[in-house]
Amino acid sequence: MRKFLFAGAAVCALGGAPAVAADAPMRAPIMKAPETATALFDWSGFYLGAVAGYGWGDTEHTDPAGGANGSFDANGWLLGGTTGYNWQSGRAVLGVEGDLSWAGLDGAGGSAAGPLSTNLNWLGTGRVRAGYAADAYLFYVTGGAAVGRFEAAGGGFGGSDTRLGWTVGAGFEAKLAQNWSAKLEYLYVDLGDKHAYTNAAGPAAASLTSHIVRVGLNYRF
Repeated sequence: MRKFLFAGAAVCALGGAPAVAADAPMRAPIMKAPETATALFDWSGFYLGAVAGYGWGDTEHTDPAGGANGSFDANGWLLGGTTGYNWQSGRAVLGVEGDLSWAGLDGAGGSAAGPLSTNLNWLGTGRVRAGYAADAYLFYVTGGAAVGRFEAAGGGFGGSDTRLGWTVGAGFEAKLAQNWSAKLEYLYVDLGDKHAYTNAAGPAAASLTSHIVRVGLNYRF
């Protein structure tokens, strides 16, 4: 009799095991946390760089008392360095930038008093920049002061001075690596119409306006 009881208990135990396992709560599948979107490239901070470009424009000599009057083109290359600082909030970027370049913008013409010439030996600008950041790309407008070493001559007389003027422009900058970026920029520069030299008949003025397109490479700290 005991043998039958033990056998019955064993059968019940074996038969009930699957039911117990079936009634056990199932473990919830492990869900991976969603991947966060890549953060925008941050344009904030201090940077140094190099710029190179070409300028073309117009120069005019005005000699009310004599014959040194005329206008002609002044063209040439520029090469220099730049530095600046940006602040970014969301997609808005505000910055200040300064640059100084050797300039070979030269032009020559003729007049009743003899040959005329204008030369720009170097050019510097100090500007503000306001832009829109689209991740690794920055579109901006810029404007501020321009200063350059200006030389002019006419009819055998000449002079030189450091001119203060203004500049406006726009540009596009793109990230190349974490700390490197490249830019393409346009500037319009006006160094004014001022006294440039005194000839035999009296004072003469000269002006210079220029369109400048340049490329740059910046390193961000």
